[in-house]
Amino acid sequence: MALLLIRHGETDLNTGRVVQFPDTPLGEVGLAQAEALGASLRSRALRLVVASDYLRARMTAERIVAHTNAPLVESPHWRERNFGDLRGRPYSEFGDLDIFARDFLPPGGESWTDFDSRVDRAWSELIAHGDDGAGDIAVVTHGLVLRSLLERVLDVGGHVVEPGITVANTSVTIVDHVPPWRVIALAAVAHLADGARDGAAV
Repeated sequence: MALLLIRHGETDLNTGRVVQFPDTPLGEVGLAQAEALGASLRSRALRLVVASDYLRARMTAERIVAHTNAPLVESPHWRERNFGDLRGRPYSEFGDLDIFARDFLPPGGESWTDFDSRVDRAWSELIAHGDDGAGDIAVVTHGLVLRSLLERVLDVGGHVVEPGITVANTSVTIVDHVPPWRVIALAAVAHLADGARDGAAV
């Protein structure tokens, strides 16, 4: 059994480098990415798909479900970090301000400490699902959630994880289902014929 950690497909706000809203849908490229991802997982023994309840993650997960017939469970714990009043604003407006800095608290949003704690709850839920039987579990979530896991929770082993890593849209990180949760494959995009375009992190 393995855990497949997947970033949602591309949105128009990704390419526009705009901080996203919960109801941001996949763009045309993202829909094609999600379809290719789902087709690539058709032969995999998925017994469950877990997804953030944000629209872009749910739309990506639905393409996986369509190809694999695995049941879908949504969880708010897998949501992207809440950037509060910054949602809808382009990154170009922030100038030298690093909205991803550990000591920056978005107005009306979520601190890194609170966000990491929520990601830990999501991970605990996932590990509990892993005790329920055989078969792989796919999780469709967001860029900063995956960054939090890669930097704090997972055993990346010989993989190179740059500080502030942003993985590509619909990339698949495969993780062993038992501690220390070793990363078997990092941010794989073999299902995308022309590679992956990567935009803003959230």
